[in-house]
Amino acid sequence: MSIRNLEHLFRPRSVAVIGASETPRSVGATVLSNLTGGKFGGAIMPVNPNHRELGGLQVYPTVASLPEVPELAVICTPPAVVPDLIGELGARGTKAAIVITAGLGAIRNQQGATLKEAMLAAAKPHLLRILGPNCVGLLVPGLGLNASFAHTGALPGKIAFVSQSGALVTAVLDWAKSRGIGFTKFISLGDSADVDCGDVLDYLASDPETQAILLYIEAITAARKFMSAARGAARNKPLLVVKAGRAPEGARAAASHTGALAGSDEVYDAAIRRAGMLRVSTTEDLFDAVETLARARPLAGDRLTIMTNGGGPGVMATDALIGAQGRLASLSAETLGQLDTILPFNWSRDNPVDIIGDAPAERYVQTLQTLLNDPQSDAVLFIHAPTAIVPSAEIAAAIAPLVKKAQRNVLSCWLGGDAVRKARSTFEEAGIPTYDTPEEGARAFVQIVQHRRNQDLLMEVPPSRSAEFVHDRAKAYAVVKGALADGRKMLSEPEAKAVLAAYSIPVVDTRIATTVEEAVKVAREIGFPVALKILSPDITHKSDAGGVVLDLQTAAAVEVAAKAVQERLRQYRPGASLKGFTVHTMVRRPNAHELIVGVTTDSVFGPVILFGQGGTAVEVTADRAVGLPPLNTVLARDLISRTRISRLLAGYRDRPAADLGAISRTLIQLSHLVADIPEIVDLDINPLLADDQGVIALDARIVVARTDAAGLDRFAIRPYPEELEEWISWQGRKVLLRPIKPEDGAQHVEFFNALDPDDIRYRIFMRIRELPRSQLARLTQIDYDREMAFIAVGEREPGRFETLGVVRGIADPDNVTAEFAIIVRSDLKGQGLGPILLKKLIDYCRSRGTKEIVGEALADNQRVIGLVRHFGGAVTYLEPGTVGLRFGLDPVPELS
Repeated sequence: MSIRNLEHLFRPRSVAVIGASETPRSVGATVLSNLTGGKFGGAIMPVNPNHRELGGLQVYPTVASLPEVPELAVICTPPAVVPDLIGELGARGTKAAIVITAGLGAIRNQQGATLKEAMLAAAKPHLLRILGPNCVGLLVPGLGLNASFAHTGALPGKIAFVSQSGALVTAVLDWAKSRGIGFTKFISLGDSADVDCGDVLDYLASDPETQAILLYIEAITAARKFMSAARGAARNKPLLVVKAGRAPEGARAAASHTGALAGSDEVYDAAIRRAGMLRVSTTEDLFDAVETLARARPLAGDRLTIMTNGGGPGVMATDALIGAQGRLASLSAETLGQLDTILPFNWSRDNPVDIIGDAPAERYVQTLQTLLNDPQSDAVLFIHAPTAIVPSAEIAAAIAPLVKKAQRNVLSCWLGGDAVRKARSTFEEAGIPTYDTPEEGARAFVQIVQHRRNQDLLMEVPPSRSAEFVHDRAKAYAVVKGALADGRKMLSEPEAKAVLAAYSIPVVDTRIATTVEEAVKVAREIGFPVALKILSPDITHKSDAGGVVLDLQTAAAVEVAAKAVQERLRQYRPGASLKGFTVHTMVRRPNAHELIVGVTTDSVFGPVILFGQGGTAVEVTADRAVGLPPLNTVLARDLISRTRISRLLAGYRDRPAADLGAISRTLIQLSHLVADIPEIVDLDINPLLADDQGVIALDARIVVARTDAAGLDRFAIRPYPEELEEWISWQGRKVLLRPIKPEDGAQHVEFFNALDPDDIRYRIFMRIRELPRSQLARLTQIDYDREMAFIAVGEREPGRFETLGVVRGIADPDNVTAEFAIIVRSDLKGQGLGPILLKKLIDYCRSRGTKEIVGEALADNQRVIGLVRHFGGAVTYLEPGTVGLRFGLDPVPELS
């Protein structure tokens, strides 16, 4: 449902506690005590037919008897009465409820529905939003609202905490309060029958009080909704995640290597990365990381220089950095020369830079300044252990001004306790990230790097298809359709290769032979040497059955090999069906690497792309990475880079680098393939040979199944809708109408700066001088599954484009109504671009089944009022100075 009516949940002006009690240690008593014990300024109305007064408050026997409509209700009653209570509250006008009661999913009513289902059915007609059931509740410290049965309250702060675990809620509350950490919202999701993780993230993304979001998740159900909300939130503020369940008890059985290798946690990891979030291991890491990111400066690279006054701490930091896949900077020759003039003759002359324990404050300042100027370093980790030579506080006072002015990140570690307490406080007050140990400082730098990389991935919006990739969907689909018509789930090896070839993935020439004699004949036709494999629908991995023989040089060798693999199959699996053999050219590429690429279908996130080191030992080497489609070159390269074999692919000694472009194109084509043919459930190419000459698939497996879903509907991330691009002629120039993209940010700022102040006021009902960064992200980095913004783009000069106008539509969760806004560059008004843009949006909304388009405007905005009337819309006057705009999506008049 998204954020509809969530303001009543998070900012209520009145609260009813249904099931309030005086029984010690009961949920009803605890909730009421927490509410009355805070500083909540609104009305608190207990409901219980067995009491007249509780805690000095009048108690009401029923919902109907309440003196006013509660904006929020907290339900602490037995399960059986919850659905009826929700119905009564909805009828009275309540828009939000917290259902703390557990067990609704396990109990059925007389109609056979679970109480949870009955509760949702009762809420739906009234659009009443429900947090829970089976949750701890909600805390909003800024309002003094503690609508929970937690044992303690929360301090006010700038962080929101969202948890799927009730036990963790109370533990984190206790832990955070003891450390003085505060929150804007503290939310226990419970069973998420209605309000789920995606809804809450949507709300918090635009919450001005919340500067960062911390999330504890155990499982996601609505993947696309979650990804949409997470990506939107992560564009505005840091979003950090602890995901439970890193170590699965065992790999699930699968018909392909890819299915077995792409474990559930790895898929979650890929989703978190693609959404621009940062995953950490523990709840304590959540709070450390959010402070790090809050104080971090923009980071250009991933190279860290470590500066220390002792060798041991520098080594410890290096070990932690490398262990976390970080990168140590290589100091430039110029920097080394400058340091030689600053440091004692016996300094380390390497990174870490050991300035020796007797260093005076001036040596710290000179060394740090030199390192900050090194072009081969992106950040500095400063480590200091206390000495009797110079007080730590004196050193901190000397270098803090330099660090504050630095353009690069400086992270600090003051080792010790009382001796460095004042120095640590100096740095913390200056806003410099400060850590207790060298390892914490090194890992913090890696978190900054990973967050930046994830944010870069968030900006990538691949198209659903691209003209540079050639494929023949009809040919590939005919193969899949034929197998399904035969009642088969597994394509034969030649069929699988035919599908790949249709998508321009190079495959080795492979033919089928039904008998030994035919295998010999086919081998002669192909030309020696050849490889021979068994063809059996009962054997997935042919090498396990001894069903693969390579480098056969003669017809006699082929005959002997065919008879031998027949016998080995009988011994390996006596009842297995043998359909014959496949014979293919023996590929000789001595410098090639064996890779595996493939697709599997995750139960939550849908299709997943896998890349890694291939061969028969693929499970043992365990060198792989997974990513969510759709892919483009940037995303494919990132997927490759997250494997160990990527370093080998870059070339070494006399072995040339592999063609990374060809590998990337293969991954992208697989992304297009599963988008085009949703019947493909699992696919792997193992091995895919890759060298400097390109790639070639030696073996392939494809598993198929019937489905009614469209290919893109299975994706957790909707691709950029390239099919909506349209070239038009306007005022004698070519103009492209297309959906907005994240990379339009700079262009959009130029567009905004070209608007007259009155035009800005007409658009957002107020005057603003500049476009805030968070607002720019919301405008240009949209989720095409939820909203659409079409821009008109013209070429200002060769290679330079400009935004001429934009129209935006955001549909409600039920796709009944879309709210629109439109603005044309001030110097281009009155030339017909507005009607063109609005018609584009109308046609799009109509194609999606949206029923009506609505909006609001200032009453003196005659241009937009006239535009709506041109399309047959209605204009109604609302409060003074504003009008409502509305038109149904009936046939639109042709533009004159």
